[in-house]
Amino acid sequence: MSKPRILVTRRWPAAVEKILSDRFHTTLNADDIAMSGEALSDALDAYDAVLPTVSDRLPAAVFDSVTQRARILGNFGVGYNHIDIGAAKARGIVVTNTPGVLTDCTADIAMLLLLTVARRGGEGERQIRAGEWQGWCPTHMIGTKVTGKTVGIIGFGRIGKAFAQRCHFGFGMDVVFFNRSPVDPTEAARYGARQLPTVEDVLALSDFVSLHCPGGEENRHLMNAARLASMKPGAFLINTARGDVVDEAALIAALKDGVIRGAGLDVYAAEPHVSEALRAMENVVLLPHLGSATEETRTAMGMKVVENITAFFEGKEPPDRVA
Repeated sequence: MSKPRILVTRRWPAAVEKILSDRFHTTLNADDIAMSGEALSDALDAYDAVLPTVSDRLPAAVFDSVTQRARILGNFGVGYNHIDIGAAKARGIVVTNTPGVLTDCTADIAMLLLLTVARRGGEGERQIRAGEWQGWCPTHMIGTKVTGKTVGIIGFGRIGKAFAQRCHFGFGMDVVFFNRSPVDPTEAARYGARQLPTVEDVLALSDFVSLHCPGGEENRHLMNAARLASMKPGAFLINTARGDVVDEAALIAALKDGVIRGAGLDVYAAEPHVSEALRAMENVVLLPHLGSATEETRTAMGMKVVENITAFFEGKEPPDRVA
């Protein structure tokens, strides 16, 4: 029997690409340039499996072809709001993701953003590189203390819990959170956290607010102008979830008007485009979607995809099926 034909839409860690090439008839994206919607639609016609990433957009129109061949999308990432799941299901296409393996590294990046924006690390590094530092003085680049402050977490899944653990046990922070479903208080206490009834309750108490909820229509602009205004004066917003969770125009206004003190962002509404207004602000730390960007994690994510599509083509249930 011939090997299934698969397309990998971006370059992946070399070890994963080798395994894919050994097991399947694999086409790699040698140029590592994000594919257009038309190219992705053509790929669904030409391959048995397409392995997309969060840089690929697969709206309903991509699935319109009448000659569709693909039977599975092995998504490289835990989030899948870039895929129209309803359209995929309607065409009988299985969708899988890569949960669990990126938890620690994404929580680490959220902690990095929190510390960097609070202690003005980005500003300080830019000042040094520009040769503008005039030496130590008592009032130079005063930031915000982190230890002992209150952090609010929106979304208490794997990454939210890992972030809570770092904040509470690493920095003695009081942790409050909102989650759509109730979390057993004993489970929450393992992370030094307590659940509050509403997002607004969390915002009202928190010196730092960190987003760890899924993207997609359900949470689109969850942090809007009204909720940003509900944050404590002088508070900071951290986002390592998805760009569409935050209304960027409202965030820019809140930062300009001093409604909140700063923000640390790893994700954006129109990646890779980042608003010029955000790029010009000194009180914003900006990272290029580095949440899972370690060799260990990206390789583990790729191996999750290998496991999922291998199981599928062996006639078994993929372990990380989402549709």
